[in-house]
Amino acid sequence: MTLTVTDLRKSFGGVTALDGATVAFQPGRINALIGPNGSGKTTFFNCVTGMIKPDSGTVVHRGRDLTGKAPHTIARNGLGRTFQLCRTFPRMTAVENVLAAVPPKGLISGLRSARRREETDRAMGWLTRLGIEHLAHAEARDMSWGQQKLLELAGVLMAEPQTVLLDEPAGGVNPALLDRIGALVRELNAEGRTFVIVEHNMDLVMSISDHIVVFDRGRPIAEGPPAAIRTDERVLGAYLGV
Repeated sequence: MTLTVTDLRKSFGGVTALDGATVAFQPGRINALIGPNGSGKTTFFNCVTGMIKPDSGTVVHRGRDLTGKAPHTIARNGLGRTFQLCRTFPRMTAVENVLAAVPPKGLISGLRSARRREETDRAMGWLTRLGIEHLAHAEARDMSWGQQKLLELAGVLMAEPQTVLLDEPAGGVNPALLDRIGALVRELNAEGRTFVIVEHNMDLVMSISDHIVVFDRGRPIAEGPPAAIRTDERVLGAYLGV
């Protein structure tokens, strides 16, 4: 498996956010992670990507134990993510934001003009791929919310991750841009990238996912293809409180 999480636990005071979550995401597929509000999805992402340290459990990506590692270490091991609230540098241009996602490999290499040109060309390539190349020299603060979502994704892809975690890519995005994001995920997945998507937009989840994991109260309660999840009584119970 590309990403395997075993018995992950995290509490905040007396509140248990993750309660022994164990899940293996399918490699080379589009995986979705869904569940009602407060079910532990974002805490799960934060523990997996090193934003917070789990109380116990293991996170293994492509055979390497990344449990409790710093976010930059996890990113260098092929695991990238976006956030529910875009994390961009508002006073930097789009191309500068994408370049900032991949720090120079040492001082000398960072000063070499040839390397800088190569990295800039790659950054422009991702902006073009995501359809925002015309905003390359616009500051992030002047871009729409949806454009900032694409900019953040361009920065993630600049690091060439094997596995991409998307935290609510549809949030605050208009329908036309949402269709573009869905198409991009399919294209990038076809090129060999594994995706794990936390999302509340069930139309998007059901239309692009190969495999869905459902969380409730800090742990998985069901998983399977979209057709099975739609009619699973455990899933309906979690969402409807039955």
